[in-house]
Formats: sequence, C-alpha cells, structure tokens
Amino acid sequence: MNGNILVLNAGSSSLKFSLYSIRELLNEKPVCTGIIDGLGQEARFSIKGEAGEILADTALGPSHTHEEALSTLLRWLEERFTADHLTAAGHRVVHGGREFTAPVLVSEDVLLQLRALIPLAPLHQPHNMAAIEALARLHPGLPQIACFDTAFHTTQPELAAMFALPRRFHEEGIRRYGFHGLSYEYIASVLPHYLGAEGAKGRIIVAHLGNGASMCAMREGKSIATTMGFSALDGLPMGQRCGALDPGVILYLLTSENMDAEAISGLLYKQSGLLGVSGISSDMRALLASQDPRAAEAIDLFTYRIGRELGSLAAALGGLDALVFTAGIGEHSPEIRRRVLEGAAWLGLEIDHAANEAGSPCLTRKQSKASAFVIPTNEDLVIARHCFALLRAGRGC
Repeated sequence: MNGNILVLNAGSSSLKFSLYSIRELLNEKPVCTGIIDGLGQEARFSIKGEAGEILADTALGPSHTHEEALSTLLRWLEERFTADHLTAAGHRVVHGGREFTAPVLVSEDVLLQLRALIPLAPLHQPHNMAAIEALARLHPGLPQIACFDTAFHTTQPELAAMFALPRRFHEEGIRRYGFHGLSYEYIASVLPHYLGAEGAKGRIIVAHLGNGASMCAMREGKSIATTMGFSALDGLPMGQRCGALDPGVILYLLTSENMDAEAISGLLYKQSGLLGVSGISSDMRALLASQDPRAAEAIDLFTYRIGRELGSLAAALGGLDALVFTAGIGEHSPEIRRRVLEGAAWLGLEIDHAANEAGSPCLTRKQSKASAFVIPTNEDLVIARHCFALLRAGRGC
C-alpha cells in the first residue's frame, strides 16, 4: 500500500498535524509535523521535516477558520508531495461515548453520533468535528478515520466506571469514561521495551502530565482505573481546568453566586487549575521560574494531587511495579518528577537524582522495589497505525 496518512488534532485555535508515509510507517518517524496556530486571530503556518528542519514558517493573516487552515495545509502537501497522494486522514476525537470503543471510518451516521457527544466534551469535541467536516468538504473522496481518547478505557471493570447515582443514569451513559487514551495506548505498546515482556504485564501507573493531565492504572497493558471520569474536568488540577471538585460547589455557584451553566463551564474549563490558583499562568515552566508564593502554592497543589491519585490507583492495582511519566510536564520537568517520586517513596520508589536531572529513561536506583521511567508519548503514531490497520482490512478503501 502506498501514499501518506495525514493525522490531525484540532483545537479551538490551532490545528496540529503529522504526515506518515505508509511505506515507512514501521520506522515510526513522520515525514513532517506542524501546526497552524492562532486560528481566528493572526494565524501562522509552521512545519518541520523528519530531521527537524524548518520546511515552512509563514504568517497567514487574520480570521482563518479550520477549513481555511486545512485548505492551506492541503495545498502545501500537494505541492510538496505530488508523487505521494493522501490515502487517508486520521483524527484525534476526544469522546467516543459508549458507542465507539475502537477507531471507526467516518460516515454521515458516525458524524451524527459524534455530534450528540459534544455536551460530554464541550472544550474539545466541537473542534474535532469541525476538522472532520471541513476536510470532507475539501477532499470528499478521502477516507477519514476517527480515533477516540475514551476507547482505551473500555477495559475498566464496570465498578470502576460507576457513579453512586440512581442506576438509570448509568444506563443512560452517565459514567466514568476516562481520556488521554491514545497516549496511554502508545505507552502500553512500548512498555515491553523498557520493562521486558513480563514486566509490562505488571501493575503500572502512567502519569500523563501536560496542560491536560490524568493518570491511568494498567495491568496486562490494559486500563484498570483512571483519574478522569465523565468529562475531562475530573482528577488532577490542570493548566486551566479544576480537576476533582465536590459537586456541592456547583450547586453553591448556581444558587448562591447566581451563575448559569455557561459561566460555570467557563470557570471550570478555562479559569481554574494552575492558572486559577496562581493567578499568573497555566504554564508550569512559568510557575517554576516565578518567585511568587501563589505560583509555589499552585505547584504544591498539583504535586499533592498527583500523590493522592497515585495512592488511589495503586490501591486499585493492589500495589505498584512501575510508574511512568509522559506528556509535556512529565517528559520535560525534572522538578515535578522529583517531587512526585520523593513523595511516593512509601510505594518503594527510590529516585536516582542524577538520572532524573539528565532525563534518563529509568529514574530509579537499581535496588528500588518499584521502578520509574520517563517515556515520550506519541499519539499521532497510534492514530496513523489505526488508520493503516483499517485501510489494510479494506474498510477505508
């Protein structure tokens, strides 16, 4: 099979993308990666080649929509890779609900079902949908494949997915779904390289720490429990999202602060988390560099909550064999890793400070009862692999 697979991750003001050659998919390196940022404002098109060289870095001007951004990208790809046509496009879609437990070829019926899930992921799903619909208009013959962040967690025991609400709500879909599944799926796929075939089947907790943050307990490489639940608001405090919150707070905001659903949504999704606590920034790098005590408190809260959730997930697993850090903060912040590992010494983790500072794959000493690793995630590669598998099965041709 020839051609290229375009992987798209659409946000509210950006369109991230990677291009994978089907012939070279096994080497795991994209032909190019890039972003069109600043959509709706002053958009900019930036793209790098396989070796990190800059292939394009151009201002696009104001008021670019997802469709205009995709049109710019498709023109560039056609000019640059005339000999290798696009064979398919894969999309990160945050919420698959109960219906979608595996990647699926997009059809009109699938689109209708995905639109119905927008209330479950209002911060992400509309933009995922916008990219799919725009690409369908621009390239109507191109197979598009939706890959879901919730799908990895469908292996959780039913009890782990339940809320203590009247049963009918659970049956109607009010349950814990979990997110960041494409990232966890990638980590699970490479664990044998770090832990060996048998070690990878053990009690593993993965901390996906970025602007969006969650943790997942795995056994046999499958999700057993995770910190995010019905929505991407649950669990750890994040860059701008609140994390776990007593539902009584929502009732108080409705009745005593006279806030409506839209105002509360804005508060919880965009004004809380590290940004809300610090009053300075949602960027961990800025907070670590700040001397402001509010920044220090935001960092302390973040690492404290990681420690709490680590204990909870270890309880769900009945112990801990390995802890994995991944995503932006997890991969690039030795300070956050140090704080988490020192606080988790009770779980048998003995930090190797030199290895942690150097960003070595293994972060613990040889005698450590449990091990810790930093493993870069690669959601785009997972999506490209799923696209290839569906194409090969004949569903996308």
